[in-house]
Amino acid sequence: MFERLGQKLILKLQLGPLVVSLDLITVVMSLVVSLILILLALWLRRAIPRDPEAPVSRRLAFLSMAFEFFHESLLGGFSPELAKRLFPMITTLFLYVLFSNWISVVPKAESPTQNLNVTMGLALMVYVLSHYYAIKTKGARVHFRGYLEPYAFLLPMNIIGDFGRTLSHGFRLFGNIFGGAILTTIVLGLTGKVIAAMPVVAPFAFVFGTGIGTFLNAWFGVFIGAIQALVFALLASVYIRLMAT
Repeated sequence: MFERLGQKLILKLQLGPLVVSLDLITVVMSLVVSLILILLALWLRRAIPRDPEAPVSRRLAFLSMAFEFFHESLLGGFSPELAKRLFPMITTLFLYVLFSNWISVVPKAESPTQNLNVTMGLALMVYVLSHYYAIKTKGARVHFRGYLEPYAFLLPMNIIGDFGRTLSHGFRLFGNIFGGAILTTIVLGLTGKVIAAMPVVAPFAFVFGTGIGTFLNAWFGVFIGAIQALVFALLASVYIRLMAT
């Protein structure tokens, strides 16, 4: 178990002078998560009736509560116009990270957010969008002049602090999810060795291993995964709001 910890299945493509490396497991898991979200969206969309006088179904009630939660929790500090523009992106970001974390509960499945390239890619996307909306709302001159405040000689420090915030955004999610996966693997491996060294409980090794594995996967995958998805989306919302206002 420990010998395989950290191993990756990498596909390398030669595109002229450029070599592109793809983590196949991460790519497949990302596609699975995307497919799940698409199917979930289509299923929830069917709950929206064409007739406004139609009775409210359970799915529609759930969808309304989810929309209200996302709007109040993630976009509460924005202007109504900007909140309307950001709502699809922020909620999709939250749901993608959430289901990417939750999919690790499935046996043999690996969370895409265990890959630093995925988390940093999402953080860089938020970084670019924050500048985009800042320029769109305040104008390029006013936005970039903010890097010269309160004094012009602080420009390098302001740039470093700005990009350091993005690095922290990506590394925080990666560290929590990948750390949970490592801790789960180590605990299961050590538990197996301890049980094997105790003949009295050896016949119940499968039961103990399954119980501990289920608890750790539920804790890090479901509970911690949900918290980290919410934190990542909240930080994305805060970073965009700091830039755009």
